[in-house]
Amino acid sequence: MLLILTLIIFGLLVFGFLITKTTKEVPKSWFEWKTEFKYQYLGMVGLIHDWQYTSRDRVTLYKQPDRIAVITGGNRGIGLRIVEKLLACDMTVVMGVRDPAGAKTAVGDIVDLTQTKGKLICEQLDVGDLKSVRTFAQRIAAKYPKIDVLLNNAGIMFAPFKLTADNYESHFAINYLGHFLLTHLLLPQLRAAGRDGKNARIVNVSSCVNLIGSINYKDINGLKNYYPGAAYSQSKLAQILFTRHLQSLLDAEKSHVQVIAVHPGIVDTELFEHSATTSVPFLKKILFKTPERGAHTVVYAAIEPSIEGQGGIYLSNCGRGPFHASAKSPVKCERLFDFSCDLLKIKEYGNGK
Repeated sequence: MLLILTLIIFGLLVFGFLITKTTKEVPKSWFEWKTEFKYQYLGMVGLIHDWQYTSRDRVTLYKQPDRIAVITGGNRGIGLRIVEKLLACDMTVVMGVRDPAGAKTAVGDIVDLTQTKGKLICEQLDVGDLKSVRTFAQRIAAKYPKIDVLLNNAGIMFAPFKLTADNYESHFAINYLGHFLLTHLLLPQLRAAGRDGKNARIVNVSSCVNLIGSINYKDINGLKNYYPGAAYSQSKLAQILFTRHLQSLLDAEKSHVQVIAVHPGIVDTELFEHSATTSVPFLKKILFKTPERGAHTVVYAAIEPSIEGQGGIYLSNCGRGPFHASAKSPVKCERLFDFSCDLLKIKEYGNGK
């Protein structure tokens, strides 16, 4: 009887592992197996955290018709619900998306754009293409001398290996480097919007997997040993390191701009399209957050008055969350920042050029 019970438990564990892998393939090396085991552990911890802090995971919307928010992505999943909530605050929301017409239709499916007092503007942007980022930023800066909120939201997860047109690995380029450049280009407008008691805000949508990330400076594209989960966690750790160092620079110059990193939770979205969880969609519906709830912490970071002046923090379920030990080291944060500036040939970060 004990043997049968043991076999059943073992079978369930194996089944659980197979249906929750970050890829549909079986790991081929010890490095890949370790990465998967780490994801399994973080996934369980993350689900427990999402359940444990359900009552705290709330955001209060309030009217602020004079404010302008720029968001990358936003035409699906969490981003779509973020846009919905910002429009409910009567804000002007500028979406940077690959398909502006499609994005407007997607928003129009959940928001009556003829009735809302918020204003929606959709502009073309491929955040994984540095030329597109520069073109978008120039267009936005010309239209809006002040930007109150920048939400670096667009991203990919667990995608097969691909280099962008600029020869950067796609997770690193889309999740991190494109947003690093966009923030640099729009920082003058953010500084202009911030004032005493009402900071402009930059929100970097990261993930709890920053905890298992590492920055491979010798092979940032992962050419020698690519694995989707490792590439994703590297990009999410990069966002945290960037958040922390940029805040230190803004504090030193006494700018009224604060930077916040956010883990939205484990959310049932199309981002999981490359993972094994697509084989059991009903489990995601049961266990994962809805996109509606996944938007809460991101919007909280963007508008919540109680965190005014608290830059450089990492939020999860509308409260402080644990982040990678490297992000607590100013030296390590500065190293990635300088590395990124060198890649993009930026001599003076935040001058908009």
